[in-house]
Amino acid sequence: MEASAWLEAMGSVPLADLHAARESFLRDHTEEVYAALTDDFATPLRVEELVACAAERFPGLVPTSAELEDERRHALADKEGIEIAHGLLLAHVLASPRAGDHLVWAMRRPTAGALERVPELEANGEVDLGTAAVRREGRASVVELRNPRHLNAEDDLTLPATEVAVDLALLDPETQICVLRGGVVEHPRYAGRRIFGAGLNLTRLYRGLLPYLFFVVRDLGYVNKIHCGLSGPEYRPGPLEETTEKLWIAAAETYAIGGACQLLHVVDHVMAERGCRMYLPARNEGIIPGASNLRLPRTVGDRVARQAILSGREFEAGTPDGDLLLDEIVEPGQMNDAIAARVDALTTSGLVNAAANRRALRVGREPPDVFRTYMAVYAREQALCHFSPALVSNLERHWSAHERTL
Repeated sequence: MEASAWLEAMGSVPLADLHAARESFLRDHTEEVYAALTDDFATPLRVEELVACAAERFPGLVPTSAELEDERRHALADKEGIEIAHGLLLAHVLASPRAGDHLVWAMRRPTAGALERVPELEANGEVDLGTAAVRREGRASVVELRNPRHLNAEDDLTLPATEVAVDLALLDPETQICVLRGGVVEHPRYAGRRIFGAGLNLTRLYRGLLPYLFFVVRDLGYVNKIHCGLSGPEYRPGPLEETTEKLWIAAAETYAIGGACQLLHVVDHVMAERGCRMYLPARNEGIIPGASNLRLPRTVGDRVARQAILSGREFEAGTPDGDLLLDEIVEPGQMNDAIAARVDALTTSGLVNAAANRRALRVGREPPDVFRTYMAVYAREQALCHFSPALVSNLERHWSAHERTL
């Protein structure tokens, strides 16, 4: 792969030309690059590790750690867009059936952070991870999303803890089912109330603190673990892949915006408080709403999904449109009892057939190659959206981001 030296020598050319050279190289060498980085597919690397190794092994293919650190000092509007190279590399890897399938498997392995906390969960029945927590409640593992100052919005600070909490919930042998719920928030308008999630922390995005990799790590990581379970220790491609998975319940209260709404697509049972608002404000932000473009049409139909994604159509629990996203409406103040009743209903008859049916339903509606191919497109297009001037303009127009503080 002599072209890697050619890429390194192009460091002084315009960034757009460098990106074009990278794509040209990757069209011919993606699988060779991935094999070299993973010891011929023997070593599972997470997305974060893969791009870091690529920077060392293939100079010029992606930015160095020093370049990334310098870029991080700038607000989004002032960034050069060097992280687009990450999107190009990941897009080509995911577009390769062999390399992409291996990367998806690697991203569904339990994190090292979760494996370290397993003894704590076994001893105490709960683990507090700061911006997320997991606790055992009878036969259920409850994962609580916590970012109270920002209405449980997600960002690069919440993501690692959330993935560890999801891992622990799936690994706990004492529970049969998992519950995903938003924590109590601090905002005066909602003080003492639970909010399922306010979507992306747009202030950190606008200030340039949210790396592009957040998007890919999130959807290949904890979101896909909820959807497909943890992958086995050995890479076994094909429909008979080994998984560790459980049924998931989402308990949505107050509102589920953006990424929080995306989570409703991957769980097995959605409970929502009457009046809970659910929507995808991606149009006003100028980004792609995770895998909603792939999954939402299956729930509400293609035309309504287009309206939600392209025109900002909202859903409200307790209305005909809103109920398309849900399985159960819960009256305000009754969520605790409703969760307990649903967990009991799903577990009293045994879960062996439930897990089997879950796998069969998933393979039928979203074959692994369909998800992998979608994520290849997502990785590239989200990178271009992330560093588009239109995104900055949208954040200022619709979010007043320039007036907000961290």
